[in-house]
Amino acid sequence: MFDCASDDTRAPAEPWAALNDEQRNAVMHGEGAAPAPPLLIIAGAGSGKTSTLAHRLARLVAEGADPQRVLLLTFSRRAAQALERRAGQVLQRVQALRGVEAPALPWAGTFHGVGARLLREYAERIGLPRTFTIHDRGDAEDMMGLVRQAQPIDTSARRFPGAATCLSIYSRTVNSEAGLGDVLRDAYPWCSGWEAELRRLFGAYVEAKQAQHVLDYDDLLLYWAGLMDEPALADEVARRFDHVLVDEYQDTNRLQSTILLKLKPDGRGVTVVGDDAQAIYGFRAATVRNILDFPAQYLPPARVVTLTRNYRSTSSILDASNAVIALASERFSKDLTAARGDGERVRLVSVRDETDQAACVAAQVLAWRELGIALRRQAVLFRTSSHSALLELELARRGIPYVKYGGLKFLEASHVKDALALLRWAENPRSRLAGFRAARLVSGVGPATATRLLDAMEAAADPHAVRRAHRMPPGAADEWASLVRVFDALADVATGWPAELDAVLAWYEPQLPRLYDDGAPREQDLDQLRRIAATYPSRERFLTDLTLDPPAATSDEPEAARRDDDYLILSTIHSAKGQEWTCVQLLNVVDGCLPSDLATETAAEVEEERRLLYVAMTRARDHLALLVPQRFHIRQQSALGDRHVYASRSRFIPASVARHFDSAPWPAACAGGSAAVSAGVPIADVGARLKRAWTNG
Repeated sequence: MFDCASDDTRAPAEPWAALNDEQRNAVMHGEGAAPAPPLLIIAGAGSGKTSTLAHRLARLVAEGADPQRVLLLTFSRRAAQALERRAGQVLQRVQALRGVEAPALPWAGTFHGVGARLLREYAERIGLPRTFTIHDRGDAEDMMGLVRQAQPIDTSARRFPGAATCLSIYSRTVNSEAGLGDVLRDAYPWCSGWEAELRRLFGAYVEAKQAQHVLDYDDLLLYWAGLMDEPALADEVARRFDHVLVDEYQDTNRLQSTILLKLKPDGRGVTVVGDDAQAIYGFRAATVRNILDFPAQYLPPARVVTLTRNYRSTSSILDASNAVIALASERFSKDLTAARGDGERVRLVSVRDETDQAACVAAQVLAWRELGIALRRQAVLFRTSSHSALLELELARRGIPYVKYGGLKFLEASHVKDALALLRWAENPRSRLAGFRAARLVSGVGPATATRLLDAMEAAADPHAVRRAHRMPPGAADEWASLVRVFDALADVATGWPAELDAVLAWYEPQLPRLYDDGAPREQDLDQLRRIAATYPSRERFLTDLTLDPPAATSDEPEAARRDDDYLILSTIHSAKGQEWTCVQLLNVVDGCLPSDLATETAAEVEEERRLLYVAMTRARDHLALLVPQRFHIRQQSALGDRHVYASRSRFIPASVARHFDSAPWPAACAGGSAAVSAGVPIADVGARLKRAWTNG
């Protein structure tokens, strides 16, 4: 079946006759001209982008283009395989009309995959041995670490970035084609004082790769671009391809754009497809400028065909989504129109706090399930992986299996494991696993010292006394004494829970800058851990429940979740791109979360956060709810009461946009306590059956 049907009921003479007018315009661009002038297809969410690109490829081949001379570039290997398969299906239909089998497409793949093939062919002509090997991210990080250790860098006075951060800086510099100073200023300001040292480090890193005949992931693009700087070789490579088609062009970086321009300087035969409103990978050095500036980089400018007919979402969902993206500062103007009916209006759901948000979302999931919507047709999306922590607890309590995509499992994040290790070692001083991790958090305590301490504690009648009196290396003695005082406080019944966790984190949080390069987002995760802890009556109950039934028991484990008959989808917005579900709920639609308070320093960052919201909303087919917690807890201590900050609705939904939503506050009946919350009261009166489903949830 084709994605989109025309109103013409006659049997189509060609498969692309079944497309709508916008899609057909894109498919038939340059008919009779081989190769055609450059084309930009702005494909709105749910507008049949893949089908359009596949049909255009089929039309080119049907009119005589040699598949061996067609280059198809995509953003991921999975996307390349899907598009190649889809194009093959269309080609088979086209060729069946002519009695010829559909040919293979040998040059379909990612930029990096195609670059590796070309470099292997041209290696010796550009100074590379044909036997070069390619480092993955882990190998590259290890090599960067070795080179870093060999550099004469004085790290005694100031913190120098770790190997992973150094590699990220290097990678961003390469892919953005920006100067190192600019990258440090814009993306890594805390590293700005190390520019000279980093420049020497990166030079040594390049020398080490060349000496060992290895390329890293970024080199596959960098060397391809270098190959295209040689006029004779550039002409030879360019003449290999009559047509170049690029998918998801809004997600390309500057270096990829440079390669494309060098490959086809006049743009003839070039087709790029994408949506500026879905450009959300700036953290990977992708830039929306590539697609916004694409038409003007050619003379005459590239033709722009816009696909606005949406086959996924209801009109109500599109109206709200259009209103959100209409406030973008710069974009290709388009308003998506629905091929389907009006449907249910999008809901803005106000809840008291994150605990109520988790209960509300879980109850709605069960309510939709009772109405016949399978769990796997539902999704809960969020800006950052840690935002789902309380929801994961609630889902586990209600027995709702789920699969989580994007980010680490909350309890497997290193800094969360550090904090839990401290608590577990306080609870059980004989736990070697917790003790080894906890002891090594102290600066100056290495594996040998930690092992000697644990051996002594294991042999003692009172392990805590040994822990208190153990002689540590001089450089670790003061910090160790500070940690021991924390354990003494945790042994005091008067401290109480969750104040015990506060004591642990008061010691641990100052260690973050030393242990990890990216401290700010990790601090947010620790705040999330505090909020989770506040829902338990004691340290023992907290640790027991998280061990036996952790929040991420099925998270990010599709095999485990699929042992059940169904499972809910949890996903970061970034991981949800390109997907769709019948029902979507979006967490924490408040300033500080969406947009993230870590991504509001520049106007470009704010605009990308706006596009994130748009991408999340356009994943929904029939039902969409945006959750707006009214407050976020900072500390909850039984003796000191409730400390929290109030939140405001996301700046991306001002009053002018909010009129496209229905406001649905969390019922007053649920504000009184956990019993009412756990009962699951509906957030809107949608009939007796729905009410029964919420109550039974």
